[in-house]
Amino acid sequence: MSAIGLTHYLALSAVLFSLGLLCVVTKKNAVTVLMGIELILNAANINFIAFARFVDTDLDGQIFAVFVIVTAAASAAVALAIVLNLYERLKSINLDEADSLSR
Repeated sequence: MSAIGLTHYLALSAVLFSLGLLCVVTKKNAVTVLMGIELILNAANINFIAFARFVDTDLDGQIFAVFVIVTAAASAAVALAIVLNLYERLKSINLDEADSLSR
């Protein structure tokens, strides 16, 4: 049995990124689109951590991952506020109906 290497982490990251991108492109619900964006950011975090672990560089992947997590939390809070405003005005969170918030 072989040890888990960089290729395994990159494959997992590619699967997560693909699922997140599929979710962002195909879904019409604003909350599921936000969850797809979180999957994409988590795929990037896995790449940062894997390269920091397996490649000798001066870059510290954990610091980049924490930075991504902090910015993702802030953007999720802002996006959730936008979704709540959208629901309050339109009584729906369907992104096809959200061409303007001034209705």
